[in-house]
Amino acid sequence: MNHAVTRMLAIGLMALAVLVLALWLGAAIGETAIPMDVVAKTAANRLWSAGYALDRIDEGIVWNYRLSRAVVAACCGAALALSGAVLQSLLRNVLADPYVLGISAGASTGAVGVVILGLGAGILSLPAGAFLGALTAFSFVALLAMRSGRGTGAVILAGVAGSQLFNALTSFIVTKAANAEQARGIMFWLLGNLSGVRWPDVWLALPVTAVGLLVCLWHARALDAFTFGTESAASLGISVRRAYVVLVGVAAMMTAVMVSIVGSIGFVGLVIPHAARMVVGVRHGRLLPASALIGAVFMIIADILSRTIIPGQVLPIGVITALVGAPAFALILSQRKATT
Repeated sequence: MNHAVTRMLAIGLMALAVLVLALWLGAAIGETAIPMDVVAKTAANRLWSAGYALDRIDEGIVWNYRLSRAVVAACCGAALALSGAVLQSLLRNVLADPYVLGISAGASTGAVGVVILGLGAGILSLPAGAFLGALTAFSFVALLAMRSGRGTGAVILAGVAGSQLFNALTSFIVTKAANAEQARGIMFWLLGNLSGVRWPDVWLALPVTAVGLLVCLWHARALDAFTFGTESAASLGISVRRAYVVLVGVAAMMTAVMVSIVGSIGFVGLVIPHAARMVVGVRHGRLLPASALIGAVFMIIADILSRTIIPGQVLPIGVITALVGAPAFALILSQRKATT
């Protein structure tokens, strides 16, 4: 027992070190390179009032712009990867993820409806509107799949239809009601944009990701059982309906909050869980934290590339995730075919 505890602590510390290093690099690398020690001293000044003498411009860039952006990128990657892992297990389908199932599209529609149409008459916040849109989209997909009665494969087909429908609604709202400046900003945001992220966004993204991870880990045994089907899960004493409601709700919540902050980003929830399974296996006690860590690091790296790959220009982060994610998913599928 002591050996197992020591091993788990060592793995946890290594994972934390990898995450801290990724955040450190995310704050240091950019169009203007900032030394790593300046990043560390800036964090020490702001968190513990260390009193290091630093250039005010460099300190402002690190703290007000890059570090908050790196933290939100990490939260976004972790949340989307967790959502993908949960949905793939619940639906027993390797193609399930928030983007494919239309949850991201529904969240985008809800967020755009709040911003442009003023839905909720000021009562609904942007994350709340995105959450309602995500739940509406998934409910539509679930009802459509149930009507078809063709198993979990029908959920993916229904998700494609739902995604197209809600993307069309978003485009219609933007075209009909937004002015030129709003339309330009929203279309860029929908491709994934971290440029406007600041510390208030961190205080929303970080708790949601932490709570989502804890809830998913609490249901790790249920997710292991769902891998063999709902009947197997029920035979082990798991409340299937309750687990579905809680886990789908958590996945929708995490997706909606991230979409409301950074826009719709594809391939993270689809590819990262597969990569994590190749590293740690299929048991969710290991798969969920591994997916969260790999997703967080991947998104930080994608954000760095989006800011540096073209000098003087910032690419939408969704472009980077698609350019990396599509070939990676093709490679994963080819390896799965070779082993079956």
